[in-house]
Amino acid sequence: MRAFVLHPDIKSQQGRRLPEHGLAEAVSLAAALPAMDVVGAEVVRLPKVHPGMLFGSGKVEELKEKFKALRVGLVLVDGPVTPVQQRNLEKEWGVKLLDRTGLILEIFSDRARTREGVLQVEMAALSYQRTRLVRAWTHLERQRGGFGFVGGPGETQIEADRRAIDDQVLRLKRQLAKVVKTRELHRAARKKVPFPIVALVGYTNAGKSTLFNRMTGAEVLAKDMLFATLDPTMRGVVLPSGRKIILSDTVGFISDLPTQLVAAFRATLEEVLSADLILHVRDIAHPESAEQAADVAEILASLGVNKATPQLEIWNKLDLVDGAAREALLVQAAQRPEVIAVSALTGEGVEHLLERANSVFDEEKTERTVELAFSDGRKHAWLHEHDVVQSESESETGWVVKVRWTARQEKRFRDL
Repeated sequence: MRAFVLHPDIKSQQGRRLPEHGLAEAVSLAAALPAMDVVGAEVVRLPKVHPGMLFGSGKVEELKEKFKALRVGLVLVDGPVTPVQQRNLEKEWGVKLLDRTGLILEIFSDRARTREGVLQVEMAALSYQRTRLVRAWTHLERQRGGFGFVGGPGETQIEADRRAIDDQVLRLKRQLAKVVKTRELHRAARKKVPFPIVALVGYTNAGKSTLFNRMTGAEVLAKDMLFATLDPTMRGVVLPSGRKIILSDTVGFISDLPTQLVAAFRATLEEVLSADLILHVRDIAHPESAEQAADVAEILASLGVNKATPQLEIWNKLDLVDGAAREALLVQAAQRPEVIAVSALTGEGVEHLLERANSVFDEEKTERTVELAFSDGRKHAWLHEHDVVQSESESETGWVVKVRWTARQEKRFRDL
């Protein structure tokens, strides 16, 4: 389908991003959909939002001529568009229109593979659709048959549609609860395995999946496109010291992620909440790398990620940086112990990353004496599973165990 991308640059809503970079990201989003042929893109500067049409009448007419000449069938507006604006613009231009939320939902529905991912996307799409029923029914008087005992002469079609959507959401929530329960059982089983979990996080298209493949030898879909990975993937990795970790690849973050999707995809990011180490992968060659990093930090904070969880910042895509800029980056990275510069594509710096990750787990160990009642069999077994017991004796009421462990292991034990 021939598509045209518009990025409204509204004077009263200008943020930290340059509109040109916002437009480039929107074009990349459009390109992430199969069979999408982007034939043009434009930043539209607006002093204010026009309630009925979003744009002024002159601009609407100018764009109409442009779309006609380019034979555009779909217009993508990189920002929120109200149902009324969408209906009016579609009628005026004779095209289908998608706003940023609609576009991201389309990509997610195209990419979700696991049962949970598919259900999450469907639920988010229904929540979005519910707010846009005005597009389907332009007059509220349209009614379904009824005797009029409840709510006047009959039920309007829009109310019937809303109820049908609410019923479907309820069904999906029940199915999702079962899937989430299964995931929780898998997570509980993993907690018994004494391997630390390392989560890769970062802005979409920062190169997380390429790095994941490089570190694990797996073949996860890794493409130069936004949201190539949607479903969380986990693999075991043996570090140079012989220590085994579990590496988790997660969905990419993006600025202005639709609120429906933040809630829907929270479950797929739960691996990050239980991680022992977070690797924040940055596309260091991107012109807005710092702004993207700030977006990721905001989302991690909103998820409730523990500030005590160690984090390393991975400056990826070194292969795209040349000359003096590259030298400057390497000097900066060398001066900051939490930063590792790599190229996941060529493998440069990845050995150093593995060594650095290993050193995070070689934490200082302290000795403690733990007293457990005989009824605390689970905790007693955990201590032995994690190989922290130095010596042990029995008292009249339970066990007296001398342990040597890291602060991370102690916290895990206390949380049991």
